[in-house]
Amino acid sequence: MTDWIKENGRSIFRGGRNSFADAVRIAEECGLFSEDCEDELVCDDEVSCYNCRYRRWTEKSFECIKR
Repeated sequence: MTDWIKENGRSIFRGGRNSFADAVRIAEECGLFSEDCEDELVCDDEVSCYNCRYRRWTEKSFECIKR
C-alpha cells in the first residue's frame, strides 16, 4: 500500500496527523525535504514530513506540494 492518496491531482498523506514513524521514514527517503521555520515545527524528529516546509495541513492529514 502506498503512503499517499491521490485526490484531484493532490498527494495526501494516508497516515493522517499521528503517524509519526511513517512521516519520519518518508521524509528521510525524500530528496525534497526542507525543514520549515522554527515556529511551524510540530514533531520532535527534525526530519519528518510533519516539519517540512512543503506540507500543507488538511482537516485530517496534510498535502505534500512537492509530490
